Amino acid sequence: MTETIPSPRFAALIVAAGRGVRAGGEVPKQYRKLAGQAILGRTTARFLSHPRIDEVLVVIHADDAALYEAAVGGQPGLLPFVTGGATRQESVRRGLEALAERGITHVLIHDAVRPFASPALIDRVIDGLAASDAVLAASPVTDTLKRADAGAIVSGTVSRDNLHAAETPQGFRLDAILEAHRRAASAPEHFTDDAGIAEWAGIPVRLVLGERSNIKLTLPEDIEVADTRLRMEEQLRAGETRVGTGYDVHSFTEGSSVWLGGVEIPHDRKLSGHSDADVALHALTDAVLGAIADGDIGDHFPPSDPQWRGASSDRFLAFAAERVRARGGVIVNLDLAIIAEEPRIGPHRDAMRARIAEIAGIGAGRVGVKATTNEKMGFVGRGEGIAAIATATIRLPFTEEDA
Repeated sequence: MTETIPSPRFAALIVAAGRGVRAGGEVPKQYRKLAGQAILGRTTARFLSHPRIDEVLVVIHADDAALYEAAVGGQPGLLPFVTGGATRQESVRRGLEALAERGITHVLIHDAVRPFASPALIDRVIDGLAASDAVLAASPVTDTLKRADAGAIVSGTVSRDNLHAAETPQGFRLDAILEAHRRAASAPEHFTDDAGIAEWAGIPVRLVLGERSNIKLTLPEDIEVADTRLRMEEQLRAGETRVGTGYDVHSFTEGSSVWLGGVEIPHDRKLSGHSDADVALHALTDAVLGAIADGDIGDHFPPSDPQWRGASSDRFLAFAAERVRARGGVIVNLDLAIIAEEPRIGPHRDAMRARIAEIAGIGAGRVGVKATTNEKMGFVGRGEGIAAIATATIRLPFTEEDA
């Protein structure tokens, strides 16, 4: 009879029993807040949301039960916390003992104050465990390293060759690291991480690439920088404001009226172009498309395509506005400047604002139309054509593709 091999079960063990004295503050650093949420709560959320993590267990200090509940309250799926010991090493061992009773086969041990470990990093550690009993996430050392004597005088430069900065999570086959911890409990050596205990116990430790963004929040300035970073990211995810500009120009030709801003204005000539040559709507279309980085009017409506010959330009602006809405965005403001010696724009300004607003699907209060001459200078000043400059301000939800 073929023996059925049980599927591996992965747990994250979050170590949060320390006092964090170097970070200052009235509470241990793992309970300090980043952009309104406790560091520990952010860290546990990373692992609770990962599809390959089956259990998440936190080891805390005996005095921190109330702080812990405030930090992680409302996060379903956490195992009941375990109380840590006098040292990090003892705290980890207690957590491992608790997980061993739950049929866990592999464990990722992680510092509570590393709230930025990405799903990809967690995957690399888990994948590494397929070929090794111990996996260490680490980044190559890039800074020049100096050795100093007791008087703070540099005594030498340390080669960076083959040096890596250790991070967490560190992954292990549970029975192997638990046995190593049990043995190390009576050893005289001082271990600074669990990979060090695995090395001491003779377990080969495999390196996988870490992440420089996976920082350990140790000092007050670390927390300040992380808080600023998260507040900026959350503002972006709530939505970002973008601005686009557009410019267009058309020359006069024989005719009896011009189209400007979607309004037909009687005149002794018309503007020359493949479509109706509405220079104002063309500039606005480019401004909107520019704000969402979606090419320009020529990309979507090439003048070489006969279907756009004589086309009404309201179709172009309506298309650009729909592209904004399709991305969950809104047009906040459209601002248009028309540069022309003639015809006079003032009498038609309100009609233009109303028509542009109708085409774009926004209120007329969000549309500005201005006009000026070119003081008799250049082709516009000589009455040879009309130019328009437009600005579009939009609001878009943040997506990772935009980062």
